[in-house]
Amino acid sequence: MAGTGAHSLARAEQFIWLTARVLEQRRFAHLFLDGSADAVETALAAYLNEDGGYGHALEPDLRGPVSQPTHTAHALSVLDSIGRCAGPRVEGVCRYLTGVSTKEGALPAVLPSQRGYPAAPFVPVVDDPPAELLATGPVVGLLHRNRVWHAWLFRATDFCWAAVDALERSHPYEIEAALAFLDGVPDRARAEAAADRLGQLVREQRLVVLDPRRRAEYPVAPGYAPGEHHFPYDYARTPGSLARRWFSENELDGSLDRLEAEQCPDGGWPVTWRQWAPGTELEGRPLVTLRALRTLRAYGRRPR
Repeated sequence: MAGTGAHSLARAEQFIWLTARVLEQRRFAHLFLDGSADAVETALAAYLNEDGGYGHALEPDLRGPVSQPTHTAHALSVLDSIGRCAGPRVEGVCRYLTGVSTKEGALPAVLPSQRGYPAAPFVPVVDDPPAELLATGPVVGLLHRNRVWHAWLFRATDFCWAAVDALERSHPYEIEAALAFLDGVPDRARAEAAADRLGQLVREQRLVVLDPRRRAEYPVAPGYAPGEHHFPYDYARTPGSLARRWFSENELDGSLDRLEAEQCPDGGWPVTWRQWAPGTELEGRPLVTLRALRTLRAYGRRPR
């Protein structure tokens, strides 16, 4: 169903050329201007380290050159978006993941090597970081969805299943990570059952704004920035996501109308999470803008 909102691809393009890093410029060109996937891969290679991981602030909230699981997950999502999530490069990524995994065979969010380089104050750097679903779920789901088979996946998949099954009290980003796992894992019957349970949890714990007009009435998760709410489109980024059936047509359409209306006069979308340095917001907004445009296109929202 067509919504009442509208967004401008032309204004978004001007915003990308004005503010984005080369990587995001080339991603936009590939996604919306028939640009080359090779150009995206070339830009991404600048962030690749000799250990097979990615660094150099690919994920803006972690600065410095060192490889981190968060950067490497971001790199995999870029490769996935251009249909290049296979071959020797991904084999190298899996070797890196194996080397940095915890005793459970899963990923910590941040390795101690980040110490000494700038990082967001809400990202703790500790000596013996635990494995987290937040870091592991999106990577495992993406690799499964791309039919990547590597020994690292076996224990990491078991970790994710156990973590998803244990979820009771949660927060939106953890639910997003669980969904990324469930949307890609091969056991579809188990994934659907787990997603149904998470959908009930999200509604019961009010982790989603179902009526944008009453946004102020919904709680914000502890540690999140003021107003850092999540909407149906944050969970169901595409119609094929298991989270799509969590929401009615009216709930989803209302959230997509809201997403279109959030486009700023400069053509970009705003960052909602807590900002701690000028450069991180500058680099973060093009990422958020690309995500918004991809979500709207997935649901057939045509720009004006």
